[in-house]
Amino acid sequence: MRDLVIAGGGPVGLATALYATRAGLDVVVHEPRVGIIDKACGEGLMPGAVRALADLGIDPPGQNLAGIRYLDGDTTVEAAFADGPGRGVRRTALHDALRTAVAAAGVPVEQRPVTAITQADDHVVVDGIPVRYLVAADGLHSPTRRALGLETTASGRRRYGLRAHVEVAPWTDHVEVHWGGAAEAYVTPVGQGLVGVALLTTARAPFDAQLAPFKDLRRRLAGLDLAPVRGAGPLLQRSTARVAGRVLLVGDASGYVDALTGEGIALGLAQARAAVTAIGADTPQAYERDWRRITWRYRLLTSALLGATRRAPVRRRLVPAAAALPSVFAAAVNELARPA
Repeated sequence: MRDLVIAGGGPVGLATALYATRAGLDVVVHEPRVGIIDKACGEGLMPGAVRALADLGIDPPGQNLAGIRYLDGDTTVEAAFADGPGRGVRRTALHDALRTAVAAAGVPVEQRPVTAITQADDHVVVDGIPVRYLVAADGLHSPTRRALGLETTASGRRRYGLRAHVEVAPWTDHVEVHWGGAAEAYVTPVGQGLVGVALLTTARAPFDAQLAPFKDLRRRLAGLDLAPVRGAGPLLQRSTARVAGRVLLVGDASGYVDALTGEGIALGLAQARAAVTAIGADTPQAYERDWRRITWRYRLLTSALLGATRRAPVRRRLVPAAAALPSVFAAAVNELARPA
């Protein structure tokens, strides 16, 4: 009987496979999509994510990031990463690097979805095949989470992510977060001649229309062609639990608050490592505790920031307040940047 099936061959699913192989587990990845997978994301890896990938032998190409910069009109505040650089990496480059590592490790990736799950005392039957465990890494709108009845209605504003690229030499070595009245624009250098521009917003409108209020950013991008836009959302997704019998949820499938603080990959890698540790010890419920420990800072800080900036007066004062207290801003940035 195989030890582990992983539903989902995105970055977190592939990282789970690498951790499982390192732990001596017999693992297979089921992914219905073909080739390198792209998705809408800010494409900025926090320093903790860069170090976790390096521990797996992954060194994706990209641009080093020195820190985070917030901008609102004429007000700017920035904080340097204290424990080494982050990295701006095309999502496709990250996925390609992980696919290459998984192939080198001899892990099979089968082009198929997980469609049927039946639990037993000492195994789980996945599409008619008994295995010891199933890890669901099948994304924000996880079919596995829904099939197991672990999905719950998320209350709160619906936020969406949009991302495009522009061929231009990066003008910054920071992730720039431009604050607007109802949205944020994230600028991330991802190559010597390529910059990613992502929007987080509550509005359902075309990318160009949502970019219009960001005058300084629009001036920088004037005359340049934006590559095709990708979208994702709604971002807020909740799960009632992260473990159901011998099924464990990791990454976005386990629940998601928002992309506001840019920790998605770092959190997903930490969850993948914890899930494999629990499986190796045959104590799946230990992962629920570890998931809460790994994600508590992200859930607390992201929810608090979202709640505060929902009110227009607070939103307008956020960047000026951070500029007035740069040491506090730097401490918050580096709290989020450290390993999960």
